[in-house]
This record gives sequence, C-alpha cells and structure tokens, in this order.
Amino acid sequence: MKVTADPGDFEFDVATTALVIIDMQRDFCEPGGFGETLGNDVSLLRGVIPPLQRVLATARALGMTVVHTREGHVPDLSDCPPAKLHRGSPSLRIGDPGPKGRILVRGEYGHDIVDELTPAPGELVIDKPGKGSFHGTALREELEARGITRLVVTGVTTEVCVHTTVREANDRGYECLVLSDCVGSYFPEFQRVGLAMIAAQGGIFGWVAPSEALLAVLPAPALEGTPS
Repeated sequence: MKVTADPGDFEFDVATTALVIIDMQRDFCEPGGFGETLGNDVSLLRGVIPPLQRVLATARALGMTVVHTREGHVPDLSDCPPAKLHRGSPSLRIGDPGPKGRILVRGEYGHDIVDELTPAPGELVIDKPGKGSFHGTALREELEARGITRLVVTGVTTEVCVHTTVREANDRGYECLVLSDCVGSYFPEFQRVGLAMIAAQGGIFGWVAPSEALLAVLPAPALEGTPS
C-alpha cells in the first residue's frame, strides 16, 4: 500500500508496520500534570485524541501491531539523571506529589495513558525513562520479534518525544510515517517546524501525512454482523 505523503509516497504493509502512540499520558495531556507545571496549555495536546482514536480503532480492527509508550521513572528516581530532574523552573518537579499522584512516576495515576486511548489487552506498553522510545527499553527487540520494519508514529510532543523517537528509529533502520494531526505540541510553531524537519531533504527522518491519507488506503474494517 502507498500513502500520499511529504516528501513522497510512503509504502508499507500492514503485517510489518506498527502503530506507535507516544506518551499520551495524563501527566502531559490533562490539567494538574507535569505539562501544566511547566506553564503549558495542555488543551493544545487534546486535539490529537479524536483523529488518533480513529486510527487506533482501524489498526486494531486490522490486527496491526500497536505500541504505547509512557515516559516516567521508578519511584526512587534512580533512572532520572540530575540534568533532567533539575531542568527549568516548574512549579512541581518529577517525583513531587501532584493532583494525579507523584509527577511522572511509574504506577501513579498521572503516569498512565488517558482514558480515551487505553491500551487493549495484548498491546505493547513500553515504559521509557527518556525522551526516545528506544533508549533504555526493549522496544527494538519487541519490534524485531514481530517482524516490524515500518512505524506509523503518533503522540506527544512533536518536537520532543516524537522527534527523538523518529530519529532513533531512523538510525536503527526503521521507516517512519508521522501523522501530522495525530501528533501535538504545546507550541504551534514547534509543531509546524518539527513536522517540516522530518520530511525535509527528501525525508531525512521520514514521511509526514494527515491521518485521512493513511485511513484512505487501509482496508475498511468489517462491521459486526456484516456477512463476509
């Protein structure tokens, strides 16, 4: 199959392609989480949820590999380097008590994925200590075990965890399609430039397309009760 994308068609096969949903966590996407402590308007990230729900539903119906990631740390913060822990001037830091539990700590309510995108049984959930989904995780091994060579990348934020993951994936030989309306940033200008950087110079890191372009080429999921 081919998706019309920037800078050119993205070719893929459902069996060897994974949908990767990056860090759609309460701490980033809901009031009271880490994103808000940094002074961000978290409502800017919530716009990606409806189109991402449509993509996720189709991927599930077609039996695609689905991967969810969560950024966060073990309770004693031993996997959170000082350079990350003490960066900036948030009102609450990683590990501090917040409205949704300790900020970005694994097992806390805020660390988990928003209700609208809750992982289904059997879907991969990768807990990562850094920005990239490959660093400090078994993601590469999990993808290799499933024969995955291409990634459809979604989630937040475009210029940080999405970009880092796409760059990591590119260095490891994976071809990536980033869905422009299924990734989001707290900063509209970062969103625009971040997407442009991925597709620049003939697709230096990957391809970019709206979710409608992907859904247009995927087989329509069979409706329950429809004769086969």
